[in-house]
Amino acid sequence: MRELFDFFIRNSKWFVYAFFAVASCLLLFQGNPYQHHVFLTSANSVTSAVYEVGNNVTSYFNLRDINEDLNRRNAALEKEVINLREKLQLYSENDFSDTLVVDDGVDHFDFIVAHVINNSISKPYNYLTLDKGSDDGVKPELGVIDQNGVVGIVSVVGRKNARVISLLNPNLRLSCKIKNSDHFGSLVWDGNDPTMALLEELPRHTTYEPGDTIVTSGYSAVFPPGLPVGIILDDDRDHNENFFTLKIRLFADFTALGNVQIVTNNYGEELAAIEQRDTAGKKNRHQ
Repeated sequence: MRELFDFFIRNSKWFVYAFFAVASCLLLFQGNPYQHHVFLTSANSVTSAVYEVGNNVTSYFNLRDINEDLNRRNAALEKEVINLREKLQLYSENDFSDTLVVDDGVDHFDFIVAHVINNSISKPYNYLTLDKGSDDGVKPELGVIDQNGVVGIVSVVGRKNARVISLLNPNLRLSCKIKNSDHFGSLVWDGNDPTMALLEELPRHTTYEPGDTIVTSGYSAVFPPGLPVGIILDDDRDHNENFFTLKIRLFADFTALGNVQIVTNNYGEELAAIEQRDTAGKKNRHQ
């Protein structure tokens, strides 16, 4: 207690100065209309600046929640677009068929929102790690996309995480085609530029223009048809007798992957079982 009194005594002149300064300001700003107006204007400016800083800080920490909400909405819209595209195709086929195909009401594809927690782009064989696993419904051989395009395919799944073989991995070959065309080929990374890939095995008679969009062909149970992959960069191509190769600029930015969507094919297991039976039947016929 004595030290506290000594502190006030040693600094008494500063306390007296502060008291008179505050009293003087109160008399000045309250007793004079012009100074009072200046004080209120300045105070409002300072308050607004403080509120703006606080709002920016709060908004920054809310970005993750905002991104998750946007990703969920994007996944829902993507699902709706794919389902509408399939229904249009179904109705178009019914117009040219004597048999009416009945829709069973089951959506062909669903989407699981996930976050990339690890990613490589500079290695010869690149992979990603996601924060969703088998507890969330993730299985091997599921496709992965982001808001721009195709990212990769799930290879290994744990309870809480999943490993994805990136499109930037020469072991992954993706069936793609030129949009609004039936000509398809095999997309593969050449191991150099993370923004580029090659579309190989295109038939020699394929017609195209630089800038044409490359999309998934739908010739597998992994990705629905029509998902964006990239654009034809130019008409540089390697020729052989029957096929040629195009250079493709990928839509997905692998240097800034954050939110992704895992594509679930609700008919995937049925299709895989049919293909396995067909393969077993061919083996038996050859025996």
